[in-house]
Amino acid sequence: MITVQVSGFLTDFTRGERTIVLEGSPPTVADALTLLWSLHLGLRDRVVTERGHVRPHVGIFVNSDHIRHLRELETPLASGDEVTILPAISGG
Repeated sequence: MITVQVSGFLTDFTRGERTIVLEGSPPTVADALTLLWSLHLGLRDRVVTERGHVRPHVGIFVNSDHIRHLRELETPLASGDEVTILPAISGG
């Protein structure tokens, strides 16, 4: 089981859910996101581009590690891992 944490305005596309439990054992972040899109399709376009790349203003973490420092979307997952999707916060 993988848990996905969603925050900020992205919860508008998850019916307000901040914690989403994915059934099964997706082997990579990309596979976990595919499962997430099947539950919350509107979230996809806010997280990845049309080509499937993570948008520059979105951070995705596995446990406490940013996937940009790992293997990007091919980062492997293990049962019990937590994937966190954070939109960038800006302001002045």
